[in-house]
Amino acid sequence: MPAPDPQTALYTAAQVRAVDAAAIVGGIAGIELMERAAHAALDALRARWPQALSLCVLCGPGNNGGDGFLLAALARAAGLRADVVAAAPTSTGDAALARERCVREGGRILPAAAGLPDADVYVDGLFGSGLNRAPAGDAAALIAALNAQPRPVLALDVPSGLDADTGVAFAPCVRAAATVCFVGWKRGLFTAQGADQAGVRSLATLGIPAHVYATAAADASLLTPQALPPRQRDSHKGRYGHVLAIGGDLGAGGAVRLSGEAAARIGAGLVSIATREANVGALLAARPELMPQGVHVPRNLEPLLARASVLAVGPGLGQDEWGRGLWQAALEAGKPMVLDADGLNLLAAQPPRALPSACVLTPHPAEAARLLDTHTTNIQADRFAAVRALARKYGAVVVLKGAGSLVARVDGDVAVCPWGNPGMATGGMGDVLTGVIAGLLAQGLSPWDAACLGVGLHARAGDLAARAGERGLLASDLFVYLRALVNGRVTS
Repeated sequence: MPAPDPQTALYTAAQVRAVDAAAIVGGIAGIELMERAAHAALDALRARWPQALSLCVLCGPGNNGGDGFLLAALARAAGLRADVVAAAPTSTGDAALARERCVREGGRILPAAAGLPDADVYVDGLFGSGLNRAPAGDAAALIAALNAQPRPVLALDVPSGLDADTGVAFAPCVRAAATVCFVGWKRGLFTAQGADQAGVRSLATLGIPAHVYATAAADASLLTPQALPPRQRDSHKGRYGHVLAIGGDLGAGGAVRLSGEAAARIGAGLVSIATREANVGALLAARPELMPQGVHVPRNLEPLLARASVLAVGPGLGQDEWGRGLWQAALEAGKPMVLDADGLNLLAAQPPRALPSACVLTPHPAEAARLLDTHTTNIQADRFAAVRALARKYGAVVVLKGAGSLVARVDGDVAVCPWGNPGMATGGMGDVLTGVIAGLLAQGLSPWDAACLGVGLHARAGDLAARAGERGLLASDLFVYLRALVNGRVTS
C-alpha cells in the first residue's frame, strides 16, 4: 500500500492511534513522540504569537496532557513564563513521565480549582482526539473559563470537547484561535463545527517516516486546488457539451438562471434552459448566451432532452404537477445529470428507483435527511457516515453540502472541501454549484471528478468573492472568480 500524502490524508482517531503504535513498534518511543509534539507546539505558538512572554497550559490526565507538560518545560527553558493547570491530580502512561519532568525542571502545577492565571497565550492540552462525549467536572469548568477569557488559545491536536471523527462540538468545547494537529489530520477538524472550533490549522507529522503511514489506510482526503487544462486552438463549442438546466417554476426563475449561467461560466459549450414560459423574456434579457424555452408539459421537453448531453435538474423546479412531470421525463432520459433542490425532494418522496449511471446528487443536510428518511440532527451528528450511506443507497456520487462539504462515491471514497465561508449561506449558492458540476460533466469529466473539482472551484470562488466581506455576498458574485479559477488563474 503506498504511503498517503500526510498533508491531504484525513484519519479517524483510531487510525491515528494505529499510526502511533506502528511508529513505536518501529523504534520511536512514545515519550519521544510526546517530546516532538511539544517542540512542534512551541514552534507553532512562537510563530503565531512571537510577542508572547507567558503561557498557561491546561493539561489533562492522558497523552494530550503529556504534550502540554513537556511544552511548559520547553517554554520555560526558552525563557518564557509557563504555568500549568492540571485537570486531574495524576497522569497515566507516558504522560506521567512528562508530568514528572515538568515538576523536576521547576514547573509549578496548579489544581483546576485555582482557576486560570493570567497569560499572553493559553494552551489547551486537556483531551485531544480521544474524547467522544461532553467534558464534565473540573475539565468542563476549565473549558468554560478558557472560552470566557479574551486571550488567544492554542489547541494541541484537537480542541478539547470536539469529536475528532465527526466535527461535532460537545458542550462545552474549546474555541481555539489555532490548532496544531499531530501525526495526521483528524477528519473532524474539517467539517461540521470543526473549523470554527479549531481556528487556523497546522499539521506536525513528528518526523514519522512515510513507510509507517503506509501501514494504516486514511479514511478520507482533502481536496487540493485544481483547474482544467488549456483548450486546443481548433476547439469548437460542440466539444464541450450541451447542458440542459430544468427548473424555474413560477416565481423561481432566478434559480435556474443561476444554474445555467454557472454551467456556461465553467466552460460548457452550450446551455439551454427548460422553464416556465413566463421566465423566458427575463432570462434572455439577463443572459442572452443562454437558450431558454418555455415548457408547458413533459412532451415539450423531449426535443430539448434529445439535444442535451448533460442535465441539471431541480433549481426552482417545484414539486407540483409541472415540476413532477419534468423531473420524471428527465430521469427517464437516462442522461448524465446533477440532481439538486426539488429534484432531490421529489426523489425522496418516491419509492427507490434506479438513477442514470452518471449521476451526482447535491443535498444540503435537510435534503439529505429526507433522502435517508431521518432527521437533520442525525445527518450532522456524523456527516461522513451520512454521505457514504447516500452514495450507497442511490448508487451515485453525492455532495453533502455545508461547512466542510463532503463528496462520496459508492465505493466509500470521501473527499473533503477545506474552503468556503459563512457568507456562502445565502440563496442561490446551491443553484450555482449545480450548474458548475453539470458544466464539468458536459466537458467530459467523470461524476466523481466533476463533483470534486466543482465543489472545490465553487468554494474557492466563494472565498475570493468574500474578500469584500462575507455579509451581502451574492451567488452571482462567484461567476467572475469561477471563470478565473477553472482556467488556472488565481486572482490576487
